[in-house]
Amino acid sequence: MSGIFESNLAKIGVTLPDAPAPAANYVPTVRTGNTVYVSGQISMKDGAFAIGKLGDTISIEEGAACARSCAISLLAQVKAACDGDLDRLVRVVKLVGFVNSTPDFDQQPAVINGASDFMVEALGDAGRHARSAVSAASLPFGVVVEIEGIFEIK
Repeated sequence: MSGIFESNLAKIGVTLPDAPAPAANYVPTVRTGNTVYVSGQISMKDGAFAIGKLGDTISIEEGAACARSCAISLLAQVKAACDGDLDRLVRVVKLVGFVNSTPDFDQQPAVINGASDFMVEALGDAGRHARSAVSAASLPFGVVVEIEGIFEIK
């Protein structure tokens, strides 16, 4: 039987995928004490990299959907770090979002809201977090968004 957080996810139509494997020489998570650091998760759409650039080929709404996909991958990584028990998650501490954008694009917070809004919708108060939202001239594989996270677990 699934726990509270996974029941909440089911109510909003989300099933966590298996935690994505790293694409290079790093580990997806590092745990120290009750803190889990999750490596950057990149935007996916329909099982493939979601690629493009805000201010050029991608709208703010599309960018926010990409950020949401990153948030889902972040939770999948946390679940894996908690041996499959997402209810060990105490709270989302911080998200750092990178937006692939043109130099004049200035709506990074609106894009990363896709992840922040999802965390609160899925986790309630445990999903409220500190956050940074910044632009990048490019991201790995040309993806739209990459987000890393810090989580408290028990």
